[in-house]
Amino acid sequence: MTVIDRNRLASLLAAEQASYASAHPKSRAAYAAATNLFGQVPMTWMNMWSGGFPLYLDLAVGNRIHDIDGRSYIDFALGDTGAMAGHSPVATVAAVQRRMADLGGMTTMLPTEDAQWVGAELTRRFGVPLWSFTLSATDANRWAVRLARLATGRSKILVFGHCYHGSVDETFALPGPDGTTVTRPGNVAPPVPLAETTRAATWNDLASVEAQLAHGDVAAILTEPALTNIGIVLPQPGFLDGLRSLATTYGTLLMIDETHTFSAGWGGATRAWGLSPDILVIGKSIGGGIPCGAYGLTEAVASAVTRHTDSGDADIIDVGGVGGTLAGNALSTAAMRATLGEVLTPDAFARMTALATRFTEGVQATLYDLDVPWSISQLGARAEYRFTRPAPRSGEESAAAADEELDAYLHLAMCNRGILMTPFHNMALICPTTTRADVDRHTEVFREVVGSLLG
Repeated sequence: MTVIDRNRLASLLAAEQASYASAHPKSRAAYAAATNLFGQVPMTWMNMWSGGFPLYLDLAVGNRIHDIDGRSYIDFALGDTGAMAGHSPVATVAAVQRRMADLGGMTTMLPTEDAQWVGAELTRRFGVPLWSFTLSATDANRWAVRLARLATGRSKILVFGHCYHGSVDETFALPGPDGTTVTRPGNVAPPVPLAETTRAATWNDLASVEAQLAHGDVAAILTEPALTNIGIVLPQPGFLDGLRSLATTYGTLLMIDETHTFSAGWGGATRAWGLSPDILVIGKSIGGGIPCGAYGLTEAVASAVTRHTDSGDADIIDVGGVGGTLAGNALSTAAMRATLGEVLTPDAFARMTALATRFTEGVQATLYDLDVPWSISQLGARAEYRFTRPAPRSGEESAAAADEELDAYLHLAMCNRGILMTPFHNMALICPTTTRADVDRHTEVFREVVGSLLG
Protein backbone atom coordinates (compact mmCIF):
# COMPACT_ATOMS: atom_id res chain seq x y z
CA MET A 1 0.00 0.00 0.00
CA THR A 2 1.13 3.55 -0.73
CA VAL A 3 2.81 5.40 2.14
CA ILE A 4 2.15 9.13 2.43
CA ASP A 5 5.26 11.30 2.15
CA ARG A 6 4.76 13.77 5.04
CA ASN A 7 7.19 16.30 3.58
CA ARG A 8 5.29 16.30 0.31
CA LEU A 9 2.01 16.63 2.24
CA ALA A 10 3.33 19.66 4.13
CA SER A 11 4.48 21.30 0.90
CA LEU A 12 1.15 20.70 -0.85
CA LEU A 13 -0.80 21.96 2.16
CA ALA A 14 1.22 25.19 2.23
CA ALA A 15 0.53 25.72 -1.47
CA GLU A 16 -3.21 25.16 -1.00
CA GLN A 17 -3.28 27.54 1.97
CA ALA A 18 -1.58 30.24 -0.10
CA SER A 19 -4.00 29.68 -2.97
CA TYR A 20 -6.98 29.88 -0.61
CA ALA A 21 -5.80 33.13 0.96
CA SER A 22 -5.15 34.69 -2.44
CA ALA A 23 -8.55 33.69 -3.83
CA HIS A 24 -10.63 35.03 -0.92
CA PRO A 25 -9.54 38.58 -0.04
CA LYS A 26 -13.07 39.72 0.87
CA SER A 27 -13.66 36.79 3.21
CA ARG A 28 -10.26 37.38 4.79
CA ALA A 29 -11.06 41.09 5.29
CA ALA A 30 -14.51 40.34 6.74
CA TYR A 31 -12.93 37.91 9.21
CA ALA A 32 -10.31 40.45 10.24
CA ALA A 33 -13.04 43.06 10.81
CA ALA A 34 -15.19 40.81 13.04
CA THR A 35 -13.78 42.24 16.25
CA ASN A 36 -17.03 42.10 18.23
CA LEU A 37 -17.46 38.36 17.78
CA PHE A 38 -15.92 35.90 20.21
CA GLY A 39 -13.32 34.09 18.12
CA GLN A 40 -14.20 36.45 15.22
CA VAL A 41 -17.07 34.18 14.14
CA PRO A 42 -20.77 33.80 15.04
CA MET A 43 -20.01 30.41 16.61
CA THR A 44 -16.52 29.30 17.53
CA TRP A 45 -16.60 26.03 15.56
CA MET A 46 -16.65 28.13 12.37
CA ASN A 47 -12.92 28.50 12.95
CA MET A 48 -12.46 24.90 11.83
CA TRP A 49 -11.78 26.07 8.26
CA SER A 50 -8.27 24.99 7.34
CA GLY A 51 -7.32 28.14 5.44
CA GLY A 52 -7.03 30.30 8.54
CA PHE A 53 -10.38 32.03 8.07
CA PRO A 54 -13.83 30.84 6.94
CA LEU A 55 -15.55 31.55 3.67
CA TYR A 56 -18.21 34.24 4.00
CA LEU A 57 -21.59 33.40 2.57
CA ASP A 58 -23.27 35.48 -0.12
CA LEU A 59 -25.86 33.10 -1.60
CA ALA A 60 -26.90 29.47 -1.17
CA VAL A 61 -29.46 27.69 -3.36
CA GLY A 62 -29.98 23.96 -3.75
CA ASN A 63 -26.54 22.35 -3.50
CA ARG A 64 -24.65 25.48 -4.57
CA ILE A 65 -22.92 28.04 -2.34
CA HIS A 66 -21.56 31.39 -3.50
CA ASP A 67 -19.13 33.36 -1.34
CA ILE A 68 -18.60 37.12 -1.12
CA ASP A 69 -15.52 36.83 -3.34
CA GLY A 70 -17.73 35.70 -6.21
CA ARG A 71 -16.68 32.06 -6.18
CA SER A 72 -19.19 29.19 -6.35
CA TYR A 73 -19.04 25.67 -4.96
CA ILE A 74 -20.75 22.32 -5.20
CA ASP A 75 -21.81 21.86 -1.60
CA PHE A 76 -21.49 18.38 -0.12
CA ALA A 77 -21.33 19.73 3.45
CA LEU A 78 -24.95 20.96 3.39
CA GLY A 79 -24.72 22.55 6.81
CA ASP A 80 -23.41 19.29 8.31
CA THR A 81 -26.89 17.79 7.66
CA GLY A 82 -28.88 20.92 8.54
CA ALA A 83 -29.45 21.55 4.82
CA MET A 84 -30.00 17.93 3.77
CA ALA A 85 -33.10 19.16 1.92
CA GLY A 86 -30.85 21.57 -0.01
CA HIS A 87 -30.44 25.27 0.60
CA SER A 88 -33.73 27.19 0.54
CA PRO A 89 -35.93 24.40 -0.87
CA VAL A 90 -38.82 25.93 -2.81
CA ALA A 91 -41.63 24.30 -0.83
CA THR A 92 -40.09 25.24 2.52
CA VAL A 93 -39.46 28.82 1.45
CA ALA A 94 -43.07 29.15 0.25
CA ALA A 95 -44.42 27.78 3.54
CA VAL A 96 -42.21 30.07 5.61
CA GLN A 97 -43.10 33.12 3.53
CA ARG A 98 -46.81 32.33 3.87
CA ARG A 99 -46.46 31.92 7.62
CA MET A 100 -44.52 35.17 7.96
CA ALA A 101 -46.21 37.43 5.42
CA ASP A 102 -49.74 36.14 4.85
CA LEU A 103 -50.62 34.54 8.18
CA GLY A 104 -48.20 36.26 10.53
CA GLY A 105 -47.47 35.02 14.01
CA MET A 106 -44.10 33.29 13.77
CA THR A 107 -43.99 32.60 17.49
CA THR A 108 -47.02 33.06 19.75
CA MET A 109 -46.93 30.24 22.33
CA LEU A 110 -50.05 28.88 20.59
CA PRO A 111 -50.28 25.58 18.68
CA THR A 112 -51.03 25.35 14.97
CA GLU A 113 -52.54 22.51 12.98
CA ASP A 114 -49.18 22.07 11.27
CA ALA A 115 -47.78 20.59 14.49
CA GLN A 116 -50.23 17.67 14.46
CA TRP A 117 -49.50 17.04 10.77
CA VAL A 118 -45.76 16.88 11.51
CA GLY A 119 -46.30 14.62 14.52
CA ALA A 120 -48.38 12.22 12.44
CA GLU A 121 -45.77 12.24 9.68
CA LEU A 122 -42.95 11.51 12.11
CA THR A 123 -45.01 8.62 13.49
CA ARG A 124 -45.52 7.30 9.94
CA ARG A 125 -41.80 7.44 9.29
CA PHE A 126 -40.33 6.30 12.60
CA GLY A 127 -43.17 4.36 14.25
CA VAL A 128 -43.05 6.31 17.53
CA PRO A 129 -46.54 7.64 18.41
CA LEU A 130 -46.12 10.78 20.56
CA TRP A 131 -44.00 13.83 19.70
CA SER A 132 -42.81 17.08 21.21
CA PHE A 133 -40.86 19.84 19.50
CA THR A 134 -37.66 21.76 20.23
CA LEU A 135 -35.37 24.17 18.40
CA SER A 136 -32.47 21.75 18.00
CA ALA A 137 -31.57 18.11 18.42
CA THR A 138 -29.38 19.10 21.37
CA ASP A 139 -32.48 20.41 23.14
CA ALA A 140 -34.43 17.31 22.14
CA ASN A 141 -31.74 15.05 23.57
CA ARG A 142 -31.41 17.12 26.73
CA TRP A 143 -35.13 17.14 27.45
CA ALA A 144 -35.64 13.49 26.50
CA VAL A 145 -32.80 12.48 28.85
CA ARG A 146 -34.64 14.21 31.70
CA LEU A 147 -37.85 12.36 30.81
CA ALA A 148 -35.98 9.04 30.64
CA ARG A 149 -34.66 9.61 34.15
CA LEU A 150 -38.14 10.52 35.35
CA ALA A 151 -39.75 7.48 33.69
CA THR A 152 -37.23 4.97 35.06
CA GLY A 153 -36.20 6.51 38.37
CA ARG A 154 -32.57 5.98 37.37
CA SER A 155 -29.85 8.60 37.20
CA LYS A 156 -27.36 7.63 34.50
CA ILE A 157 -27.20 7.61 30.72
CA LEU A 158 -25.14 5.13 28.70
CA VAL A 159 -23.35 6.51 25.64
CA PHE A 160 -20.65 5.23 23.28
CA GLY A 161 -17.11 6.48 23.00
CA HIS A 162 -16.85 9.29 20.40
CA CYS A 163 -20.61 9.49 19.97
CA TYR A 164 -22.30 12.73 18.95
CA HIS A 165 -25.49 14.13 20.47
CA GLY A 166 -24.93 17.88 20.26
CA SER A 167 -23.78 19.73 23.36
CA VAL A 168 -25.53 17.57 25.96
CA ASP A 169 -23.27 17.48 29.03
CA GLU A 170 -23.71 13.77 29.69
CA THR A 171 -22.50 12.70 26.25
CA PHE A 172 -18.88 13.93 26.26
CA ALA A 173 -17.69 10.67 27.77
CA LEU A 174 -15.32 7.86 26.91
CA PRO A 175 -14.91 4.38 28.37
CA GLY A 176 -11.92 4.49 30.69
CA PRO A 177 -9.82 1.76 32.29
CA ASP A 178 -11.55 -1.01 34.23
CA GLY A 179 -15.05 0.07 33.16
CA THR A 180 -14.75 3.63 34.44
CA THR A 181 -16.11 6.67 32.61
CA VAL A 182 -13.81 9.56 31.70
CA THR A 183 -14.37 12.88 29.98
CA ARG A 184 -13.43 13.44 26.36
CA PRO A 185 -10.30 15.56 25.87
CA GLY A 186 -11.21 19.20 25.37
CA ASN A 187 -14.60 18.97 27.08
CA VAL A 188 -15.40 22.52 28.24
CA ALA A 189 -15.99 22.80 31.99
CA PRO A 190 -18.24 19.80 32.70
CA PRO A 191 -20.49 20.69 35.65
CA VAL A 192 -19.70 17.42 37.44
CA PRO A 193 -17.32 14.53 36.75
CA LEU A 194 -18.78 12.51 33.88
CA ALA A 195 -18.77 9.32 35.95
CA GLU A 196 -21.54 10.82 38.09
CA THR A 197 -23.98 11.12 35.18
CA THR A 198 -22.78 8.75 32.50
CA ARG A 199 -21.66 5.23 31.75
CA ALA A 200 -19.63 4.79 28.57
CA ALA A 201 -19.27 1.72 26.38
CA THR A 202 -17.51 0.79 23.15
CA TRP A 203 -19.45 0.80 19.89
CA ASN A 204 -20.02 -2.66 18.39
CA ASP A 205 -19.07 -4.29 21.70
CA LEU A 206 -22.17 -5.73 23.40
CA ALA A 207 -20.13 -7.13 26.28
CA SER A 208 -19.01 -3.62 27.20
CA VAL A 209 -22.64 -2.49 27.10
CA GLU A 210 -23.86 -5.28 29.34
CA ALA A 211 -21.08 -4.65 31.83
CA GLN A 212 -22.33 -1.09 32.25
CA LEU A 213 -26.02 -1.98 32.36
CA ALA A 214 -25.37 -4.56 35.06
CA HIS A 215 -24.94 -1.75 37.60
CA GLY A 216 -28.70 -1.22 37.40
CA ASP A 217 -28.57 2.58 37.33
CA VAL A 218 -28.87 3.36 33.59
CA ALA A 219 -32.06 5.16 32.58
CA ALA A 220 -31.39 5.06 28.83
CA ILE A 221 -28.93 3.93 26.22
CA LEU A 222 -28.49 7.03 24.05
CA THR A 223 -27.06 6.16 20.67
CA GLU A 224 -27.02 6.92 16.99
CA PRO A 225 -27.80 3.89 14.80
CA ALA A 226 -24.32 4.45 13.34
CA LEU A 227 -21.61 6.71 14.69
CA THR A 228 -21.28 9.76 12.46
CA ASN A 229 -19.32 12.76 13.73
CA ILE A 230 -16.19 10.69 14.28
CA GLY A 231 -16.61 9.37 10.76
CA ILE A 232 -19.30 6.89 9.79
CA VAL A 233 -18.86 3.74 11.85
CA LEU A 234 -21.55 1.27 10.87
CA PRO A 235 -23.05 -1.26 13.28
CA GLN A 236 -21.90 -4.84 12.95
CA PRO A 237 -24.60 -7.44 12.21
CA GLY A 238 -26.66 -8.09 15.34
CA PHE A 239 -25.30 -5.15 17.33
CA LEU A 240 -28.40 -2.96 17.28
CA ASP A 241 -30.69 -5.94 17.91
CA GLY A 242 -28.42 -6.78 20.83
CA LEU A 243 -28.82 -3.26 22.23
CA ARG A 244 -32.58 -3.59 22.10
CA SER A 245 -32.44 -6.94 23.83
CA LEU A 246 -30.06 -5.73 26.55
CA ALA A 247 -32.13 -2.61 27.19
CA THR A 248 -35.24 -4.72 27.69
CA THR A 249 -33.44 -7.22 29.92
CA TYR A 250 -32.02 -4.54 32.21
CA GLY A 251 -35.09 -2.29 32.33
CA THR A 252 -33.33 0.48 30.40
CA LEU A 253 -34.85 2.66 27.69
CA LEU A 254 -33.38 2.63 24.18
CA MET A 255 -33.04 6.19 22.89
CA ILE A 256 -32.14 6.55 19.20
CA ASP A 257 -30.73 9.82 17.85
CA GLU A 258 -31.46 10.03 14.10
CA THR A 259 -30.23 13.60 13.61
CA HIS A 260 -27.46 12.54 11.22
CA THR A 261 -28.57 9.01 10.38
CA PHE A 262 -31.82 10.29 8.87
CA SER A 263 -29.75 10.03 5.69
CA ALA A 264 -30.35 6.27 5.78
CA GLY A 265 -33.83 6.70 4.29
CA TRP A 266 -37.17 8.48 4.52
CA GLY A 267 -37.73 6.87 7.93
CA GLY A 268 -34.07 6.99 8.92
CA ALA A 269 -32.16 3.94 10.06
CA THR A 270 -35.05 3.17 12.41
CA ARG A 271 -37.29 2.17 9.51
CA ALA A 272 -34.54 0.96 7.18
CA TRP A 273 -33.12 -1.41 9.79
CA GLY A 274 -36.28 -2.26 11.73
CA LEU A 275 -35.28 -0.65 15.03
CA SER A 276 -37.65 -0.34 18.01
CA PRO A 277 -36.65 2.67 20.14
CA ASP A 278 -38.45 3.79 23.28
CA ILE A 279 -37.46 7.39 22.54
CA LEU A 280 -36.39 8.87 19.20
CA VAL A 281 -34.65 12.20 18.59
CA ILE A 282 -34.26 14.10 15.35
CA GLY A 283 -33.29 17.62 14.35
CA LYS A 284 -31.51 19.84 11.82
CA SER A 285 -32.74 18.53 8.48
CA ILE A 286 -36.49 18.20 9.04
CA GLY A 287 -37.03 21.98 8.94
CA GLY A 288 -35.24 22.63 5.66
CA GLY A 289 -32.86 25.10 7.35
CA ILE A 290 -35.25 26.59 9.92
CA PRO A 291 -34.05 25.70 13.46
CA CYS A 292 -36.10 22.83 14.85
CA GLY A 293 -35.93 19.44 16.50
CA ALA A 294 -38.26 16.82 17.91
CA TYR A 295 -38.36 13.85 20.24
CA GLY A 296 -40.83 11.00 20.16
CA LEU A 297 -42.00 8.75 22.98
CA THR A 298 -43.71 5.38 23.07
CA GLU A 299 -47.03 5.13 24.90
CA ALA A 300 -45.28 3.25 27.70
CA VAL A 301 -42.70 5.98 28.28
CA ALA A 302 -45.33 8.71 28.08
CA SER A 303 -47.48 6.87 30.63
CA ALA A 304 -44.55 6.53 33.03
CA VAL A 305 -43.84 10.25 32.74
CA THR A 306 -47.50 11.11 33.24
CA ARG A 307 -47.71 9.03 36.41
CA HIS A 308 -44.98 11.13 37.96
CA THR A 309 -46.40 14.44 36.79
CA ASP A 310 -49.94 13.53 37.90
CA SER A 311 -48.65 12.70 41.37
CA GLY A 312 -46.85 16.02 41.62
CA ASP A 313 -43.35 14.51 41.58
CA ALA A 314 -42.40 16.55 38.52
CA ASP A 315 -43.65 19.47 36.45
CA ILE A 316 -43.30 19.31 32.68
CA ILE A 317 -45.59 22.28 32.06
CA ASP A 318 -43.89 25.11 33.90
CA VAL A 319 -40.71 24.97 35.99
CA GLY A 320 -39.53 21.40 35.43
CA GLY A 321 -36.77 22.22 32.97
CA VAL A 322 -38.47 20.72 29.90
CA GLY A 323 -39.47 23.02 27.06
CA GLY A 324 -38.93 26.58 25.88
CA THR A 325 -41.15 29.44 24.73
CA LEU A 326 -39.88 29.26 21.14
CA ALA A 327 -40.15 25.48 20.82
CA GLY A 328 -42.87 24.24 18.49
CA ASN A 329 -43.41 27.75 17.13
CA ALA A 330 -45.62 28.36 14.11
CA LEU A 331 -42.72 29.14 11.77
CA SER A 332 -40.72 25.99 12.53
CA THR A 333 -43.73 23.67 12.34
CA ALA A 334 -44.72 25.20 8.99
CA ALA A 335 -41.17 24.60 7.74
CA MET A 336 -41.17 21.00 8.99
CA ARG A 337 -44.50 20.26 7.33
CA ALA A 338 -43.34 21.55 3.96
CA THR A 339 -39.91 19.90 4.14
CA LEU A 340 -41.21 16.47 5.15
CA GLY A 341 -44.28 16.63 2.94
CA GLU A 342 -42.78 17.98 -0.26
CA VAL A 343 -38.98 17.84 -0.21
CA LEU A 344 -37.54 14.89 1.74
CA THR A 345 -39.94 12.39 0.23
CA PRO A 346 -39.40 8.65 -0.34
CA ASP A 347 -38.67 9.33 -4.02
CA ALA A 348 -36.13 11.99 -3.11
CA PHE A 349 -34.36 9.61 -0.72
CA ALA A 350 -34.19 6.89 -3.36
CA ARG A 351 -32.51 9.27 -5.79
CA MET A 352 -30.20 10.73 -3.14
CA THR A 353 -29.08 7.28 -2.02
CA ALA A 354 -28.37 6.18 -5.58
CA LEU A 355 -26.15 9.20 -6.10
CA ALA A 356 -24.39 8.59 -2.77
CA THR A 357 -23.66 5.06 -3.95
CA ARG A 358 -22.13 6.49 -7.11
CA PHE A 359 -20.09 8.89 -4.95
CA THR A 360 -18.89 6.00 -2.78
CA GLU A 361 -17.97 3.88 -5.79
CA GLY A 362 -15.98 6.79 -7.29
CA VAL A 363 -13.96 7.27 -4.12
CA GLN A 364 -13.45 3.53 -3.69
CA ALA A 365 -12.20 3.16 -7.27
CA THR A 366 -9.65 5.93 -6.70
CA LEU A 367 -8.43 4.35 -3.47
CA TYR A 368 -8.14 0.97 -5.19
CA ASP A 369 -6.44 2.27 -8.35
CA LEU A 370 -3.91 4.36 -6.40
CA ASP A 371 -3.49 1.72 -3.68
CA VAL A 372 -4.23 4.22 -0.90
CA PRO A 373 -4.85 2.62 2.53
CA TRP A 374 -8.04 4.58 3.26
CA SER A 375 -11.68 3.48 3.35
CA ILE A 376 -15.11 4.92 2.69
CA SER A 377 -18.42 4.09 4.37
CA GLN A 378 -21.92 4.94 3.18
CA LEU A 379 -25.10 5.58 5.16
CA GLY A 380 -27.89 6.10 2.65
CA ALA A 381 -27.44 9.60 1.24
CA ARG A 382 -24.29 10.17 3.29
CA ALA A 383 -20.71 8.94 2.78
CA GLU A 384 -17.39 9.55 4.47
CA TYR A 385 -13.78 8.54 3.97
CA ARG A 386 -11.32 7.75 6.74
CA PHE A 387 -7.54 7.50 6.63
CA THR A 388 -7.40 3.82 7.49
CA ARG A 389 -8.25 0.46 5.96
CA PRO A 390 -10.31 -1.55 6.75
CA ALA A 391 -13.06 0.80 7.88
CA PRO A 392 -13.13 1.44 11.66
CA ARG A 393 -15.41 -0.73 13.82
CA SER A 394 -15.52 1.55 16.89
CA GLY A 395 -15.29 5.21 17.78
CA GLU A 396 -11.86 4.62 19.25
CA GLU A 397 -10.57 3.07 16.02
CA SER A 398 -12.02 5.91 13.98
CA ALA A 399 -10.53 8.55 16.28
CA ALA A 400 -7.14 6.87 15.95
CA ALA A 401 -7.35 7.32 12.18
CA ALA A 402 -7.64 11.10 12.44
CA ASP A 403 -4.95 13.08 10.62
CA GLU A 404 -5.19 16.88 10.89
CA GLU A 405 -2.72 17.55 8.07
CA LEU A 406 -4.49 15.22 5.66
CA ASP A 407 -7.85 16.71 6.64
CA ALA A 408 -6.59 20.24 6.05
CA TYR A 409 -5.04 19.34 2.70
CA LEU A 410 -8.11 17.55 1.38
CA HIS A 411 -10.55 20.23 2.55
CA LEU A 412 -8.51 23.09 1.09
CA ALA A 413 -7.61 21.30 -2.13
CA MET A 414 -11.27 20.42 -2.73
CA CYS A 415 -12.42 23.95 -1.79
CA ASN A 416 -9.87 25.57 -4.10
CA ARG A 417 -11.33 23.46 -6.91
CA GLY A 418 -14.95 24.36 -6.18
CA ILE A 419 -16.10 21.57 -3.86
CA LEU A 420 -17.10 21.97 -0.19
CA MET A 421 -16.82 19.09 2.25
CA THR A 422 -17.80 19.28 5.92
CA PRO A 423 -14.91 21.13 7.61
CA PHE A 424 -15.00 18.96 10.76
CA HIS A 425 -14.50 15.71 8.87
CA ASN A 426 -14.69 14.22 5.38
CA MET A 427 -18.45 13.83 5.21
CA ALA A 428 -20.38 14.26 1.97
CA LEU A 429 -24.16 14.49 1.83
CA ILE A 430 -26.42 14.30 -1.20
CA CYS A 431 -29.50 16.53 -1.36
CA PRO A 432 -32.48 16.49 -3.74
CA THR A 433 -30.82 18.92 -6.18
CA THR A 434 -27.42 17.19 -6.33
CA THR A 435 -26.75 15.87 -9.83
CA ARG A 436 -24.80 13.00 -11.29
CA ALA A 437 -22.43 15.56 -12.79
CA ASP A 438 -21.79 17.00 -9.31
CA VAL A 439 -20.86 13.57 -7.98
CA ASP A 440 -18.63 12.85 -10.96
CA ARG A 441 -16.90 16.19 -10.50
CA HIS A 442 -16.09 15.20 -6.91
CA THR A 443 -14.65 11.90 -8.14
CA GLU A 444 -12.50 13.76 -10.67
CA VAL A 445 -11.20 16.27 -8.12
CA PHE A 446 -10.67 13.62 -5.44
CA ARG A 447 -8.54 11.58 -7.82
CA GLU A 448 -6.56 14.69 -8.75
CA VAL A 449 -5.78 15.82 -5.20
CA VAL A 450 -5.00 12.33 -3.91
CA GLY A 451 -2.84 11.67 -6.96
CA SER A 452 -0.93 14.90 -6.33
CA LEU A 453 -0.30 13.76 -2.78
CA LEU A 454 1.25 10.54 -4.04
CA GLY A 455 3.46 12.24 -6.62
